[in-house]
Order: sequence, then structure tokens, then C-alpha cells
Amino acid sequence: MASNIGMMDSAYFVGRSEILSWINSTLHLNLSKVEEAASGAVQCQLMDAAHPGTVPMHKVNFEAKNEYDMIQNYKVLQDVFNKLKITKHIEVNKLIKGRPLDNLEFMQWMKKYFDSVNGGLHSYNPVERRESRKGGKEMVRKSVNLQASNKPISSTNKAHSSHNNRRADVCSANTKNHSFKAVKPSSAAESIYEEQITELKLSVDSLEKERDFYFSKLRDIEMLCQTPEIENSPIVAAMQKILYATDDETSVVAEAQAMMSQHIKLLSPIVEVSEDSVMVENQKRKSIDLDSPANGKQPQRQRLSDVSNIQCSGSPLITF
Repeated sequence: MASNIGMMDSAYFVGRSEILSWINSTLHLNLSKVEEAASGAVQCQLMDAAHPGTVPMHKVNFEAKNEYDMIQNYKVLQDVFNKLKITKHIEVNKLIKGRPLDNLEFMQWMKKYFDSVNGGLHSYNPVERRESRKGGKEMVRKSVNLQASNKPISSTNKAHSSHNNRRADVCSANTKNHSFKAVKPSSAAESIYEEQITELKLSVDSLEKERDFYFSKLRDIEMLCQTPEIENSPIVAAMQKILYATDDETSVVAEAQAMMSQHIKLLSPIVEVSEDSVMVENQKRKSIDLDSPANGKQPQRQRLSDVSNIQCSGSPLITF
């Protein structure tokens, strides 16, 4: 089921002429441009051909010209998609403007879906289904004229048309080379356009992947900044200011740097005090080392005073 095919699927590389040929042969129409189906009526009947009886054809307006009538047709189509559980998104605002590329892409998807189901194609009568609908008679008349132009000339009209045929052959012989030269550039231009469309689709796909990659990285950073332990940190606040900035805020980086500088200035006195305390402690240690005697020996004066103190104390260890 082709209800949700990717943009790089082979269905989106089907040419414009093949799409027109498929629409005209399936619905017996005579469309010359894909954007002629911008009203949504053709899409509704294609779904009716794929799933006979699913589309309420009495609600389809084949002569819709204004946006309101076109939107009503696409509402019918959307209801059918919902009934069949098709998840394809219909970009109505783009389709009703008649842009060739938008309508071509949607018709490419329609052909892919139609080929995947191929329901009711052999027993479906498109002319009968739209004949009594609003604007359907005009569509039927065009289709009848198309079929009549494709029928062979009857025997009763051969004599009458033989002269016209000979004159047409002479004109066609004179303009054969000119017509060939006129057709060849158009087919070459169509090929160039298709190549450009392919390149643009590849470029869009690559840009979307790159966008998703960087978005996931930014989302990871945002979740990290929301951690309760660091949520109120000035560093996190500066990072969030950059993350949540809009395109108009050109000075956001400078403001974030200013926030960081202010935070560092608030921390700098504490650092200086700690460094001063370390220097004072070192000086105290040096002064203690200078006052203490070398090799652990006490001065001579201090030793004599100690002996006199012991004698005066009447220690039993000293005899006279």
C-alpha cells in the first residue's frame, strides 16, 4: 500500500507526460496540463476508480473555479482518505493555487497509490459516474470529442476527406523538419527540468537530515541544562540565553559573555583571600624555622638555667 511513500521513492520520478497519459486514459479526459486538475475533482474520481462507490460523487464539483469550491472537493477527498485510513497529507493551500510542481507531485503519489490497489479499473465507467454531476457534462463532452478525434474515418467520409488529407500531407511535408526541431528542444528542456527537480529533492533531503542532526544535539544540551543540580548555575543561564535567542537578538553572545565575566568577578575576592592566607601561613612557618636552633640543640645559657632550676627544686637525683 502506497499510503505513505517517501519523497525519494521512484513514484516521484515519473514524467509529466506519463502522468497526463494515465489520467486521460483512466478517466477518459483530455487534460493538457497537470495543473488543470488543481480543483480536486480529478483526484476524487481517481479514488472513485480505485475504490468504486467509496467517493460520494454527487458532492464533487467538476467546474470548480474559485478557492471555496476547490476546497469543498478536497474536503470530500480528505473524508475518503480518512475512511480508507490513508495517512497522506493533502496540501490544499498549495494545490488550489495551480502550481505545476505541487500538482505534479500529488498526481505522482495518486498514480503510485492507484497502481498499488488497482481496484475496479476494468469495470469502471468514468463517463457515466460524472455525467450527472455538477460540471460533469462539460467533462463528458470534452472526452467524447477526444474519442471522436481518435476514431478512424468511416468509408462514407473517405471521399470527402481525401482532398483535405492530401493537402494536409503537403503541409505536413513542408513543416516536418520545423516541427521536429520544435519538439526536440521541448523534450530536452523537460529532461533538464526533471534533472533539476531530482537534484533539488536530493538537496532538500540532505538539508532535512542535517537539520534533524543538529536539532537533536541542541535538544540534548537543553535537557542537560535542565538538570536540577546545575539549573541555577550562571554558566547554564548563559548557555540557555544563547539556546533560546531569536534571529533578531544579534548581541546574545556578548550578553552571555558579560554574564560569565560578572560571575568570575564575584568569585575573584575569595580566590585572592585564599591566596593571601596561604602566603601568611608560609611566612609564619619560615619565621618559626629561623627561631628554632639548628640540629635540635638548646643554647648553653638555657641548659645552665635548667640545671640551676633542678638544684633548687631539691631533686633526690643530685648528691652533694
